[in-house]
Amino acid sequence: MTTQTQTTKEAQTIKREFEGVVASSKSEKTIHVRVETVKMHPKYKKQYVTSKKYSVHDEKNEAREGDIVRFRECRPYSKTKRWYMTAVVKKAA
Repeated sequence: MTTQTQTTKEAQTIKREFEGVVASSKSEKTIHVRVETVKMHPKYKKQYVTSKKYSVHDEKNEAREGDIVRFRECRPYSKTKRWYMTAVVKKAA
C-alpha cells in the first residue's frame, strides 16, 4: 500500500534586497542609489571596495540625497528601473 501525500508548492521567487546611499533624487519618483560591496582579490587577498548605482522607484518621493534606503527587486518599471524602495533606514543630517 502506498499513501500519496500531495504537497502544494507555491511559486516563490527570491527577491534580491540591497541597502545603499541615495546619490541623486532629482527625478520624479526615481532615485539613484549607490551600493558599496567589499570584494577580495583572488591572488593578493587584499580587500577593496566597489560600488554600483541602481535606479530605484520611489512612489512617494520621500527619499532625499544622502539618505540610507533599502530596496528590493521587482517587475520592470522602465528601461533601467527594476527596483522599488521598501524603507528609508536613516535620514541624512
